Amino acid sequence: MPLRLSPLTLVYLTLPPLFWASNAILGRVTVGGEDPLASPLALNALRWALTLVLLLPILYLVWWRSPVHAAAPAASRAAFRVGHGAWRTYAVFGLLAVTSYNALQYVALRTSSAINVTLIASGGPLFVLIIGRAFFAARARRRQWLGAGLSLVGVLVVLTAGDVERLAHLRLVPGDLLMVAATIVWALYSWLLRTQRPDVPALLLLSMQTAWGVALSVPLVAMEWLAGDFAIRVEPSTAGVVLWLALGPSLAAFWCWDRGVAHAGPLLPSFFANLTPLFAALMSAALLGEPPRPFHALAFVLIVTGIVISQRGARAT
Repeated sequence: MPLRLSPLTLVYLTLPPLFWASNAILGRVTVGGEDPLASPLALNALRWALTLVLLLPILYLVWWRSPVHAAAPAASRAAFRVGHGAWRTYAVFGLLAVTSYNALQYVALRTSSAINVTLIASGGPLFVLIIGRAFFAARARRRQWLGAGLSLVGVLVVLTAGDVERLAHLRLVPGDLLMVAATIVWALYSWLLRTQRPDVPALLLLSMQTAWGVALSVPLVAMEWLAGDFAIRVEPSTAGVVLWLALGPSLAAFWCWDRGVAHAGPLLPSFFANLTPLFAALMSAALLGEPPRPFHALAFVLIVTGIVISQRGARAT
């Protein structure tokens, strides 16, 4: 029987890609140009530090005072302190998802466009398959590899700006390469989340990995400072950007995505995630004066087609 989505579920699944696209656009505005509002590593640390500050009272109200905690307060406090002995897992999750992925994305946005960054990130299923096969003994069906291959072609279209002749003497924008590295980091995090996730509520998991991610971001910001690349312009526009990044792409996107997956299951939301480059293209044209080019449309079609094929292969498995 086909799945029927309610209007509320459609909202849940559509808002996160919109928030993620705004993250790329605002990241480009904030760290780009000769006089940026903030340097990439400082912006990343500020975003997640504010996210953590906002998370703690939510965690207290929603989870700490919940009936589950009231029924077993000692166990709940132990989970909050060390996550049943899984603090190393939280640290790795925070390093990958908070410290590394987002920092690489913001550094990439200095030299790459928001459209390129979101399109390259959409090729993530390819790297998920490769990492799964190489490190987690995960087998994939032929259809999944075919879909991943199409996604790779889509990423190559972005990297070469649609010019096949560039492959012979390919010169990539540094930001594009950094975004490829960020996508690999996210694929590894996705596998570890699937295989090593502590058995704790999602809100607690997000809080713990955010706390570790913020702590591990401090040495990177110090290195940025020592390198003379640190920048934060103390003005309302900077505060507004950081506040939105904490509320929208961080908290609201996580909550909506969690609700959307709960209503629609794990398969369908992956298609909605690929609305991110489409939203980024529309925002870039409207706000940054960076309209999409024909090769962006071709790359989008290839990546989405590849994911559709891969998902069908996964369902068959």
